[in-house]
Amino acid sequence: MIYFRSFIFNIVCYATLTVGCIINSAIGVFFPRATIKIWNYTFIPFLVWSLKYLAGIEIEIRGAQHLRQENCIYAGKHESALETYCLSNYIKKVSFVLKKELTYIPVFGWAQYFYGMIPVDRSAGSAAMKSMLRCAKDRLSQKRPVIIFPEGTRRKPGAKPVYKPGAALLYQNLNVPVVPIATNTGFFWKKSSFMRYPGKVIFEFMEPIEPGLNKTQFMNELQNRIESKCAELNAETVKNYPYVAQMAATPEEQ
Repeated sequence: MIYFRSFIFNIVCYATLTVGCIINSAIGVFFPRATIKIWNYTFIPFLVWSLKYLAGIEIEIRGAQHLRQENCIYAGKHESALETYCLSNYIKKVSFVLKKELTYIPVFGWAQYFYGMIPVDRSAGSAAMKSMLRCAKDRLSQKRPVIIFPEGTRRKPGAKPVYKPGAALLYQNLNVPVVPIATNTGFFWKKSSFMRYPGKVIFEFMEPIEPGLNKTQFMNELQNRIESKCAELNAETVKNYPYVAQMAATPEEQ
């Protein structure tokens, strides 16, 4: 049954994304700002609906009082593609920091461009960081929040954290609060896997880290908050859904 539900959901999901990218790429040529509303009020809510009713994955938002629709940065754990598709259902005008290679994909990459994503060429060193900072400042000036995944890539639940300096660069230069996000998505939507396991995905938004800390203080605070909360969510998830325990990191990865 899980295989069949995963099969149906994947067809619907990727068909929706394909149609959405085609429509928004066409509209974006003339009305780029319109693509934000089209995605976040039509295609993304439909994906969240299909996730629940086709794949059996329900999304719970915790710490909703910390959600801000502008003038902040979000820094979150990245465990699956699910957060990149679904977080904009709750943060309506958010702009994601993503790897530049994604923008090279025909149609999909064009849609990312018109939506206003922030591409980062990870091979470009300091030039990439300067470009990211410049783009993030521009999005904030448009009253759009920014999401960055501090580890830069997807990680298994419980894997040893590898935080990179990008989030600290934004924090130190943009003078806005950073809202940490913990999640357990990797238990239900594993990286490079066809399967979608039913259960409750949790996004927990935590109290903002206000400006004023130095780089080391900020990175320690950010990592400690995210990792400790993720550890709590992991334990809760395995207790409630024992069959997803296989998705956690192996001892060698912890």
